[in-house]
Amino acid sequence: MAGSCLLPAVARRLEGKVALITGGATGIGECIARSFCKHGAKVIIADIQDNLGESVCRELGANLAVFVHCDVTIESDVEEAVDIAISTFGKLDIMVNNAAAIDPWKPSIVNNDIADFERVVKVNLIGVFLGTKHAARVMIPSRKGSIITIGSVCSSIGGVATHAYTSTKHATVRLAKNVAAELGQFGIRVNCLSPYFIATPSAKNFFKMDEDGVCRGTVYSNLEGVKLEKEDVAEAAIYLGSDESKYVSGHNLALDGGFTTINPAFGVFSRSI
Repeated sequence: MAGSCLLPAVARRLEGKVALITGGATGIGECIARSFCKHGAKVIIADIQDNLGESVCRELGANLAVFVHCDVTIESDVEEAVDIAISTFGKLDIMVNNAAAIDPWKPSIVNNDIADFERVVKVNLIGVFLGTKHAARVMIPSRKGSIITIGSVCSSIGGVATHAYTSTKHATVRLAKNVAAELGQFGIRVNCLSPYFIATPSAKNFFKMDEDGVCRGTVYSNLEGVKLEKEDVAEAAIYLGSDESKYVSGHNLALDGGFTTINPAFGVFSRSI
């Protein structure tokens, strides 16, 4: 039954809130959408994958979730998605800029194509800018709201992924900080959530990992015996979207087990596998 996954009212941390999640049809975005609904929120899933997005919304129930086709690189699409949140549920409390793209791995910048670079910039940076802009448009009159951008370990360090992807993830953190400086006067919080990579099929293929999600011969994590899951990212997003984080703004929350603060391959505590 739709909505049967809801927690008891006392345990629901997003009760009564409305959230818009870009790239919410699959992966981390879908997990965030499902977790938000579980905690009492109503969600707008904005994605270009119509069939998958509509399927998720059917499972969650029309009273909790609505799908809207949205290409985050097209301003009118983003504007419409925000307007649908208002017309359907009456407000927008949380904006999650989750939609992202990555370009083919080409180790030499000389061989990188400008078309691939521009495509990633359009989705990962311009898409975030548009989502932030139109969320702010409707949040400013309400004088409240939480805008969350899903970053990456690539938001803080170099050498993990492609030039285009890394550039955009660094840029989104700076955008969030700048917008947080502006929107604080309206009670609107703006933060980034930057997870370590999750061993999805695409990530395994990109990083040439084995079935267990391991790059043989490489130290790639810090917390022994702990594996980051999509649900962990969703839990962190719930925190940033809830009133529990009411005084957190302009922050980049690293969900990486300490990866970006240490060098596990060098130093007095270095390890190898």
